[in-house]
Amino acid sequence: MRVSRWLADRWVMIVALLVLGYLALPILVVAALSFNRPSSRLSYDFNEFTLDNWRQPCATSDMCDAVVRSVQIGFIATVVATVLGTLMAFALVRHRFRGRSGINVLIFLPMATPELVMGTSLLALFVSAGVPQGFWTIVIAHVMFCVSFVVVTVKARLAGMDRRLEEAAMDLYANEWQTFRRITLPLVLPGIVAAALLAFSLSFDDFIITNFNAGTTVTFPMYVWGAAQRGIPPQVNVIGTAMFAVALLLVGLSSLRGRRARRANLLAGPSGHLRRSS
Repeated sequence: MRVSRWLADRWVMIVALLVLGYLALPILVVAALSFNRPSSRLSYDFNEFTLDNWRQPCATSDMCDAVVRSVQIGFIATVVATVLGTLMAFALVRHRFRGRSGINVLIFLPMATPELVMGTSLLALFVSAGVPQGFWTIVIAHVMFCVSFVVVTVKARLAGMDRRLEEAAMDLYANEWQTFRRITLPLVLPGIVAAALLAFSLSFDDFIITNFNAGTTVTFPMYVWGAAQRGIPPQVNVIGTAMFAVALLLVGLSSLRGRRARRANLLAGPSGHLRRSS
């Protein structure tokens, strides 16, 4: 009876832990294989523990070149998409203008369109315009589908923000720039950072749209796809594990910073918060 009662009280948590474990299982397999010395290039079973893969992550020079190229494309696409998406989110949430509803629908189209359709459409556009496929066509394509995710993420943060904090700051004689810098931007910044991380992950991971518009440029997903036919080097697992660890570290630091900020605001009280804002 005690066991059944305990399970009845905690079955939601148990199911959630099982789902999280299921989602984390592929990541754990990749992390384990990053310490593996395979018996052959076409073997993916765990054969022997080794640290050589981490000591020499660039044993395959072509792979490291592809990783650097993907990071460069992801960084440029993330910066451009984050800036454009944040400005669009502010315009859609804070202002009323003609065509606002239609723009909201258009923003969701890249998210709802299959990547195969978007990739072929962009290829037809670049070919008809006489633009050679390569590094910059990939950047343009990635910015196009990353902007939508940035707008949706930042819009959600802006919609949940209390406008009375900005009004209180302006009542305390803060001008518009001071209110934006000390109140609006710190409150929206977690959403902007989350949108940037999402945009970079989507850009770094994309294969279908990139494959249609890459020309002779090889990114990391394209390298992995090509290497699968002749044996994926174990250093690929090292890159994947390192990327996941960096993303987890950034999310953890952002969460810790937000928790400390909320704790400081609770200790300071409303009056202390308004004094800092002014």
